[in-house]
Amino acid sequence: MRDTFAEEGARARRALVREIEAYGALGDPAWREAFARVPRHLFVPYYYVSGTGGYERLWSGDPAPLRRTRWLRGAYRDSALATRVRDGELVSSASQPSLMAQMLEALDVHDGHDVLEIGAGTGYNAALLCERLGDEHVTTIDLDEEIAESARAHLAAAGYRPAVVTGDGSRGCPERAPYDRIMATCAVPSVPYAWLDQCRPGARVLTPLSTGLVLLTVDGPGQAEGRFLATSAYFVALRGGGVRVPRRRAGGVPRRVYEDEGFQFLAGLAGEVLDMREALSLWQRERRPERERFGVTVSGGRQWAWLDDPEGPYAWPLPDL
Repeated sequence: MRDTFAEEGARARRALVREIEAYGALGDPAWREAFARVPRHLFVPYYYVSGTGGYERLWSGDPAPLRRTRWLRGAYRDSALATRVRDGELVSSASQPSLMAQMLEALDVHDGHDVLEIGAGTGYNAALLCERLGDEHVTTIDLDEEIAESARAHLAAAGYRPAVVTGDGSRGCPERAPYDRIMATCAVPSVPYAWLDQCRPGARVLTPLSTGLVLLTVDGPGQAEGRFLATSAYFVALRGGGVRVPRRRAGGVPRRVYEDEGFQFLAGLAGEVLDMREALSLWQRERRPERERFGVTVSGGRQWAWLDDPEGPYAWPLPDL
């Protein structure tokens, strides 16, 4: 299919790469080249922008030239894009490119690595992985057959053919295992054990949890440990819906603290154990701990989040997925 927006898209893509670099990402030339080559607009032929009357749909085939231009420029803006909305609820989105760049660089892939992506989305992230590693090394899975088929079509239109699987991402994709890297683009309440079982020793797993990104190193079957990246991250949940963040107000929690991103991260991570006032007490006692001080350990059939030390005094069991 002929891409009528190719030339203008290439210019917009170069501008996006410069913007991501200014943000502090794309220090790896291989990823810089991947972002410069993959045409994001082919993966978002339509998307939604929120307004006072709900969501407005922008699409590549709009008969109004100004709206088509608005669509194309928006496709290369460094922001997340709502790609599927059902009954007024966000079901799927295209992640912010600069955040994707940070995640891909943190994954630390090397030539020959096999990667499993949980959450196919538009297919854009899988295309970046294909550009870096080759189609045969990339698998992407999504529970929603419609989303998976759409991602497959977008990838084919852009010239990429990784394995696109319809299935429950929490179970991984055993028929394509083992993997050197697993990357989730949807939020989970805890780390699925199936992911670790399908990894080679020394593999890395990167997944959104609470409102952060935890990067784990796999030491063996059912064994992994790692810390959170510095950045905040808000993703659609693995089975649909939004990231679970406490929204209730509790007595004694000032609004300015309750609305603080760092406090919401702590509350989301330890919410199964701590009530809001206990979370506030810890927050104040530890002087607003940064995300990098938190981590997750999976061992002996259980997993827990912790502050500073896996065996330290501040640890909270994570729920079973």
